[in-house]
Amino acid sequence: MSNLHHMSNFQAAALARALRFAFGLPGPVRRLIAGTPIRLDGQDLHPEAQLLLRLQQLSGTGWRTRTASESRLDLELSSKLVAGPKITGVGARELTIGEFAGRLYTPDGLAAGSPLLIFYHGGGWVTGSLESHDNLCRFLAAQAGVRVLAADYRLAPEAPFPAAADDAAEVLRYAVAKAGDLGVDAKRIALGGDSAGGNLAAVTAHGAEVDIAFLLLLYPGVDASVRRRSREIFGNGFFLTDEKVDWFLDQYAPGGEDRHDPRLSIMLAEDLSKMPPTYIATAGYDPLRDEGEAFAERLAAEGVPVVLRRHEGLFHGFANVLGVGGIFREAVSEAVGALRTGFALANSAQDVTEAA
Repeated sequence: MSNLHHMSNFQAAALARALRFAFGLPGPVRRLIAGTPIRLDGQDLHPEAQLLLRLQQLSGTGWRTRTASESRLDLELSSKLVAGPKITGVGARELTIGEFAGRLYTPDGLAAGSPLLIFYHGGGWVTGSLESHDNLCRFLAAQAGVRVLAADYRLAPEAPFPAAADDAAEVLRYAVAKAGDLGVDAKRIALGGDSAGGNLAAVTAHGAEVDIAFLLLLYPGVDASVRRRSREIFGNGFFLTDEKVDWFLDQYAPGGEDRHDPRLSIMLAEDLSKMPPTYIATAGYDPLRDEGEAFAERLAAEGVPVVLRRHEGLFHGFANVLGVGGIFREAVSEAVGALRTGFALANSAQDVTEAA
């Protein structure tokens, strides 16, 4: 099973079915497969999270870091296994944004002039694509009742820092300029992303020349300049490893001199007080947990409305796991609720401004 990239779609589908079957087994059997309950740093790993990690280990579908192309294939496969059946009731339209591809998701029957969530995919600035995060974008669009714009920004090491950050900013400029064509309200644009995508969303919001309605960050990487305690505690065995974090950073910002640049380490920006209202979800078993939470504290200290939610028993990457177990989907649904609230508050603030 180590030759993952030779796995056919048929084999991947069979493995996905096997995963769903395992999750459908009686509780005691699932517990037996998952192994002894894990408790670290005062939190219990959720049984569904532990089962998924164990099945991943047993099937050999890990995430390697030997080459960028291997890593990309591994993420595409692991996404396929856990994303679940394609979410219906959402149309997708292919776009070209400058030099790269984009995709606009529109829930069936949604009127023009809706809010827009620009969602930047995760994958360490090296992996991830429109495909790897397709079902997550569909879920966000369908559940929040908004249009979602995703983009295939350039990846490292072929396009190192600041290429991804430049492309992320270009997506926002495109959305504002083409708002009418996209069917969105240019005054109600939120930015969001998972992991490295959360990094790009925060960096883009910070540099934006327009008002951003809301910021939705799922376990973001926000500070490449320092190693926090969660890197030590959860650095091995919980999907994203300490080694992988270093490897991704070495691809995106080789040599290390850019690691203190706020367009990579947004935590180091001098002033964060103009950031939009923000929801940050962290995972208890995530090497990036502490930097995400430190960022939430810093935003709050600078007067930004911020909600921080730690999902104690989950690991990095939970937002892509929509197809197995209920706990992962519940965590994403909570983020959707925050997004809907953020848009509603932005809407009422806009109404007040227009009335005045």
